[in-house]
Amino acid sequence: MSRFFARSDSESESESSEDEQTVPKPQTQNIAAALAVSDDEEVVKRVVRSTREKRYEELTELIKQIRNHKKIKDMAKILSTFESLTQAFTKAKPVIDKEDGGRVPNFYIKILVEMEDFITECWEDREGRKNMSKNNSKGLATLRQRIKKYNKDFEKEIATWKENPVEDDVEEKVEVAAESDSDASVSRSVSEEKPQLRKKEMRAKDDDDGDGGGEDSDDDSEDSMWDNSDDSDSSSESDDDKYADNLAAKFLKKTGDGDKDRDKKRERKRKDDKGKRDEGDDEEGGKWEAVKYGVPMQIEKPKMFSKDAEINHQTVLKKLNEIVAARGKKGTDRNEQISMLSELLSIAAQHNLGAAFQLKIMFAIISALFDYNLKNSPCMKQETWQKTLSYINSCLDDLFEFKEVLTIGENILEENEVLNEPPFKVKGCILTVVEKMDEEFTKILQNADAHSPEYIERLKDETAVVKIIDRLQEYLELGCPPSELCRVYLRKIDHLYYKFDPKALSNEPGSSAELIGKLCKYIYANDSTDRIRTQAILCHIYHSALHDKWYEARDLMLMSHLQDSIQCADVATQILYNRALVQLGLCAFRHGNIRDAHNALLDIQSGGRAKEMLAQGLLPQRQQERTSEQEKIEKRRQMPYHKHINLELFECVYLVSAMLLEIPAIVAHELDGRKRMISKSFHYQLRNTERQPLVGPPESMREHVVAASKAMRVGNWKACRDFVINDKMNVKVWNLFHQADKVRSMIEQKVKEESLRTYLFMYSCVYDSLSLRTLGEQFQLDFKNVHSIVSKMIIKAELAASIDEPNQMIVMHRSEPSRIQALALQLTDKVTQLCDHNDKLWDVKQGAYFGRNQQPNYRGEGGRDGYKDRREFRDNDRNWGGRQNRRDRGGDRRHRDNDRGQEGYNRQEQAGY
Repeated sequence: MSRFFARSDSESESESSEDEQTVPKPQTQNIAAALAVSDDEEVVKRVVRSTREKRYEELTELIKQIRNHKKIKDMAKILSTFESLTQAFTKAKPVIDKEDGGRVPNFYIKILVEMEDFITECWEDREGRKNMSKNNSKGLATLRQRIKKYNKDFEKEIATWKENPVEDDVEEKVEVAAESDSDASVSRSVSEEKPQLRKKEMRAKDDDDGDGGGEDSDDDSEDSMWDNSDDSDSSSESDDDKYADNLAAKFLKKTGDGDKDRDKKRERKRKDDKGKRDEGDDEEGGKWEAVKYGVPMQIEKPKMFSKDAEINHQTVLKKLNEIVAARGKKGTDRNEQISMLSELLSIAAQHNLGAAFQLKIMFAIISALFDYNLKNSPCMKQETWQKTLSYINSCLDDLFEFKEVLTIGENILEENEVLNEPPFKVKGCILTVVEKMDEEFTKILQNADAHSPEYIERLKDETAVVKIIDRLQEYLELGCPPSELCRVYLRKIDHLYYKFDPKALSNEPGSSAELIGKLCKYIYANDSTDRIRTQAILCHIYHSALHDKWYEARDLMLMSHLQDSIQCADVATQILYNRALVQLGLCAFRHGNIRDAHNALLDIQSGGRAKEMLAQGLLPQRQQERTSEQEKIEKRRQMPYHKHINLELFECVYLVSAMLLEIPAIVAHELDGRKRMISKSFHYQLRNTERQPLVGPPESMREHVVAASKAMRVGNWKACRDFVINDKMNVKVWNLFHQADKVRSMIEQKVKEESLRTYLFMYSCVYDSLSLRTLGEQFQLDFKNVHSIVSKMIIKAELAASIDEPNQMIVMHRSEPSRIQALALQLTDKVTQLCDHNDKLWDVKQGAYFGRNQQPNYRGEGGRDGYKDRREFRDNDRNWGGRQNRRDRGGDRRHRDNDRGQEGYNRQEQAGY
């Protein structure tokens, strides 16, 4: 053997031994662990997404946030997120135009429609709006305006989507991509954690084996290391051969076949789940249910009868009580309750359980219908309303059909009910049901827009309501107590008293006036409660005044004495009283009774709250402070629009009446500072006009009346008439009256008469005499009418004059003071008042009213103390100045004797001596 080979063998053995001694155990473990990690590490999928997918992912994330905020109704965050969404869509618009041909994604149109519906629902929910915080309420109002304005740019897309709500799967793909990214990040984090775990496991194993075990482990690790190295070398050689031409492709990351299969399986599973949701079935065969307003309470619903159950009165009654017991409990589905009661009614009809049992179930259904929208909306929906009317008619059908063997009443206890055999007894009151129905009809009209076709459609249901009331009246007249008849009669009157009937003007038989008079007289005679009687007489007054029966309406109002006690009545009765009073004033105006019309309308118009007092609207919040509860209560009292009295007509009649009364009085007492005004509101309108620097032609109704007042003040009756009666005023006011031509002629006659009186007051000091015929020609009045007006003025001492009958002249007496004299008298009165006031202030300052040394009361107005003061004063007077007083008394005696002598001389002279 050669020395070269011998040396190399020995050297190699020595080197190997030295290596075995110098190489520590941990290094071997680290290498093995590193190799194991490199083998077990999975290749992470690297996804490269386009700009379109990034933009869509941003949009879907914002949409997800909006839907989360919708669940808790956080309007402020919905608003901010919606603004971010619109900005993101604006950023994505160029990409959409380039790659999708400008077609807006369906998921974006869907969220716009969802937000619009959600905002509309929140806005119509008035109770919910009032309970919102200030920030959310402001956000809702702003969001409503912005979404309405923003959706105008997508009107065609929204309309197309509503007709065919097809959802594209772009949103689904974006979500899948996001999930795949999250899965990749999770796998990456797991792969990073594997080496650390393996290191910890191997270290723990070394600690358990000890020194001896460590050598074995080293050998094993070395063997495994060399084994792996061999495999890696072979694989590397094969890879080098495979990528001999392009070695760079060997080190680039690429998607493996396993990853592709996994992504395909995940996407297929998502589509299957989506299909199951669309079909409404899950894996177990159940149905998906939409959760609203959080997780609902798990309440066990009453189950209907099984197939083999016996259907009789006891089982159906038990089931009915079970369903009714759930009424009003938290979490009860009212729609489900109504459907179950309807199903129970059909079961009772199929098994012929009797009319009494069906009637009891129908009472329960009607009660459930009344409670259906109790919190969500202030009135019934149209579908619920129609169902209620049909069930009430069915109840009346059964009552008429079985009227001889069926008895209902509120006083019947449930244990005393008889449902199996006639005669039947059922607990319930059909009158209360009909009254509740009538109230719901009023609520429906109150919450409908009065200036829309919807209100007319809702008002058409009044025919059905009146028919139900008529049928109920017919049923109760068969033998019910008078108290219930009075209640149904009042409901009948309430639908008649405000309607104009031409037959009532001529007292034709069968008119509404005859019917209302008959019903009201029955109530006057048989009602035991003041409220129904008071409302009946007020409706009677309103109807009579509406049909120009002035004396009948006035006598009813005076005989009722309601003006003395109406402030103690309930609010609904007070509103009806105000309406009757206004109608009475309008009737007096049409008859020419100007002062009566003014007195009737004064209380309603003087406070400036006519709209509120007639329940035709609420005053603005700045004029009256009220809480949300008070506002809610006041809105419930509002009259439906078709019962309203025209406020402009009412105010115009009041102002014209005030003008005809006030202008002559102002001119007659122009220099009298203490004259009380008749109408404060009319004076307020006059002062507002006088404050204006420039007064143009009249435009509004008030300006026309003020301009007419100025013309009447100077006696220009033609200008006054033209301001009050013209085309504009006819359209606004006078054409609204029945027999408008008659009303206009009456107003013209009154304007002539009051202008004549004003002219005489204004210019009587200028004339020595006036011709009655000249006045009649000037004011276009008959001679008798002028003579009558002047005579009344002279009798009432309004005009200091006399009538020369042969010459038909008015002779002025000139006894009135001139203008300068009247002003001097006014100044004298004011100076006197000022002096008296100054004396009182001086006495208070000196303390004369509060000290003991008070001056004696010479007139004896102080009782016993005053008598004592007078006695002390008399004693002092005698001591201090008795002589002077005696001289004065003597002088007074001489003067008195002289006066008596003079009187005697005068009598003798008159007697002729």
